[in-house]
Order: sequence, then structure tokens, then C-alpha cells
Amino acid sequence: MNIKELSPDLSVCGQISVADLALIKAQGFRTIICNRPDGEEFGQPTFADISDAALAQGLDVKFIPVVPGAPMNGEADQFKRALDEAAGPILAYCRSGARSTMLWMASQ
Repeated sequence: MNIKELSPDLSVCGQISVADLALIKAQGFRTIICNRPDGEEFGQPTFADISDAALAQGLDVKFIPVVPGAPMNGEADQFKRALDEAAGPILAYCRSGARSTMLWMASQ
């Protein structure tokens, strides 16, 4: 997991696994935002799998999927709302972290 801090309350990274959630919690994150649609890549964990395991760790979760190359129709607003409402620090993820970074930039 290559986590990049964008602000004191938000970091981004590429795809996480269920096994990563204990470390994510230990690093102090309180909320996870998934920006990756299910089924984008073979073998990718589903949001439901990540969500169930994250909730079991006491983490909050949000699902704001963004299809690569597609126009963002409201996702930046949803992302901003999630940032404003969620307990931080927040970890947002997608395939590489790029979409999560673009959403953050668009939401500012």
C-alpha cells in the first residue's frame, strides 16, 4: 500500500485489500472512501467485501465510484460532502489513487 497524504485529513492510495484494513486502522484512519467501481479488474475485491471488513474494524465507509475516462457527474460534490461529513483522517482509494486525487482537486 502506497499511501499519499493530500491534506492533514485526506490521504489516497491504490486498491486496498481486506487484509490491509487492520493496518489502515492502526495508522489512525477513521473513514475509507472507495472511488473504484466493482468489477473494474479481475480479482479486485468488491466494495461489499471491503465495507464489511472495514465496519468490523470500526471504520466508516463511503462508496463514490468513478468510471475511468467518464465525465464526473456530481461525484466531486458527493466527495466534498463526504469529506465534510466523515470522521477524519480519511483514506480514499481507487486503482492507483489518481481518480481519488482528481476528485479531491475537483472538490476544492
